[in-house]
Amino acid sequence: MTREFEGKVALVTGASRGIGRATAIKLAQERCKLALAYASNDAAALEVKALCEVAGSPLVQLFKFDVADAAACAKATDDVLAAFGGLDILINNAGISIDGLILRYKPADLEKTLQTNLSSAFHLSKAAARAMLRKGGAIVNVTSVVGEMGNAGQSAYAMAKAGLIGLTKSLARELGSRSIRVNAVSPGFVETDMTKELPEAAKTAMVSAAALGRVGTAEEVAEAIAFLASARAAFITGEVMRVNGGLYM
Repeated sequence: MTREFEGKVALVTGASRGIGRATAIKLAQERCKLALAYASNDAAALEVKALCEVAGSPLVQLFKFDVADAAACAKATDDVLAAFGGLDILINNAGISIDGLILRYKPADLEKTLQTNLSSAFHLSKAAARAMLRKGGAIVNVTSVVGEMGNAGQSAYAMAKAGLIGLTKSLARELGSRSIRVNAVSPGFVETDMTKELPEAAKTAMVSAAALGRVGTAEEVAEAIAFLASARAAFITGEVMRVNGGLYM
């Protein structure tokens, strides 16, 4: 096992499950120090913390806050800086999906979807960029194939995830002169707690539409995230890396 992230500090949101959990463990294996952000599930967060410690991270701490709250994002970033002495990597992974047809969609659900999936990345990137100004860093946003190709019944989710792509490209231009790279990973149909709730017919349709004809794993997405956060991607910024098995090209 390499130690590619030794000495680095990463803040991972939505770290208690799915892609965030897999990403945290992957970075831990590479000796990264980890600030794991989560919203509510204490038991799951403690489990991931223990797994990251076993995997090799020299320092893991949990930060419980609501990413939809701008003030909470700023405070959490300050807390991370105080605890770790710096911040090198931000993984904006936290997200929710409240599905529904637009004619029946509630304004409160739209607001929650946008704040959790999109506004949170803006607020955390703003706070993290301040910490990265002197020595550079990497921000990786987790968008979705739905944000690229759309999906009936997911207009709010697609809106938020498409917005993440625009945020990624704009911040890459804005922060590049400070050696802060900003990229995105766009997963396709990946087996997570969120996708488990999808109807079987929808799952079957997505698998059959993918060139590789199978479901992806959170670990496969984590590999892409880790690559974009690493020095191996030192000349890559403003990119959207698709990890979708050929579902959308």
